[in-house]
Formats: sequence, structure tokens, C-alpha cells
Amino acid sequence: MSLIKEQINSENLPQHVAIIMDGNGRWAKSRGEERTFGHKNAIDAVRNAINACNEINIPYLTLYTFSSENWKRPTDEVNTLMTLLAETLLLEAEEIFTKGLRMHVIGNLDKLPVLVKEQLLNVVELTKENTKGNLVLAISYGSQNEILNAVKNISSDVKEGKVEVENIDEKLFENYLYTKDFPPVDLLIRTSGETRISNFLLWQIAYAELQFLNVLWPDFTKDIFFQCIVDYQNKERRYGLTGDQIQIQ
Repeated sequence: MSLIKEQINSENLPQHVAIIMDGNGRWAKSRGEERTFGHKNAIDAVRNAINACNEINIPYLTLYTFSSENWKRPTDEVNTLMTLLAETLLLEAEEIFTKGLRMHVIGNLDKLPVLVKEQLLNVVELTKENTKGNLVLAISYGSQNEILNAVKNISSDVKEGKVEVENIDEKLFENYLYTKDFPPVDLLIRTSGETRISNFLLWQIAYAELQFLNVLWPDFTKDIFFQCIVDYQNKERRYGLTGDQIQIQ
């Protein structure tokens, strides 16, 4: 067993971990390869994150798989990413199912190639009865668009008399987000040394702990994940209170 894993307190686990998987292109370039080489070699890192979560029973893992801004990348790279996503879903669907994980997808799926969208929805359907954990893929996802869509839908419901303006609060608003059925993010991890949020789960990370790692995504291991959990558990989460108030509770 991993020595780092042994340090984890199973009574103080984050309920929802989100990861910005960054650094594939730089990893490839450091090896004299094209950016797409990095994407193809990132699958093991994805497995490591999923397996690590599964091993210590973290119920929700959200992976920033493809952002709404990523559509602006070179066509060859986008096509490679879509092909890789389709191939990975075919290869990993049975593994996700047998682990007892339920898969969810958030984002603007209408922009995806038909085959990729169908495969995603097939895995979502295949795993809908699973209860061991939840794997959430954020694909064609942008948090600002998600929030704007929520505002538009609330406005529409106000016009139709379904919602009273005075009843709009945080809880009601959250019911209009893609993540309405998920707990808020407790821990956000970003690899590659960058310290940006990049339009990812802006509402959902309001009180998350943020960890920025100087590790390129293809090099991400289970022990790195476990160390992130240990570091998370060494934080005092105050939610706007003082340390003394937390001690009294």
C-alpha cells in the first residue's frame, strides 16, 4: 500500500474533487512531439485519478475534459481530441461499469460530433444504476455559459409565473445549473503549474480548497492524488468563520 495513502483520514474526505487536467501539450513538446502526442498519453493519468478516488471512496470526481474555449484550437487537434474521446469511451466503458461508477456529462453536448455524443449518452445510460461513485466529465463546458443559461431559464420561469422573484436564492439558482444533483466542489486541483481557474465550475468552487501542482497532466499518479488529499485534510475550512468559531462547533 502507498505510504501516502496510509496518511489519509477516511473520516475527513472531500465529497467532490474537480481536476483541471492541464499540460498535455507541454509534456509532448518537451519530448519533441506534437501536442496530440500528449493527449494520447494522458489516458493513464485519467485512470490514476479515477482509481485513486475509487480506492478511498470519494463520491464525486469531475474532470475538465474539453472546454467551450477548446473549440478554438487548431482543427487537427480538436479532431484528434474528439477521436481520442470516442476511442477511450469504448475502451473504458466496461471498466467504469464494473467499478460501480455512475458517469455523468455536463456541458453543451449539441456541439459534439454525433458519434461522440451518442457514445457518451450510452455510457451514461449504461451506468445510471451504479452507486459506488460518480464520474463527471465536463465536455464542451464553460462555466460562464452555464451561469448565463441558468439566468435565462430562471427569467423564463419568472415570466411564466413558475418562480417568484423574491424566492430566488442560492439554492434555487443551483437547481438551474448542470451540477444541480452534485455536492459543491471541496477540492479543485490543477496540474501544469498554471494558477488559473479557466472558466471551470465558477459557482461550484466558491468555498473549495485550490491546489496548483507543478506536474504536467500525463505525469499525474495516484500518489500525487493521495498527497493532494492529505494536504486538503491539513487545511482548516472556515467558510467565512474565524478559526475560534470553528473550534467551538
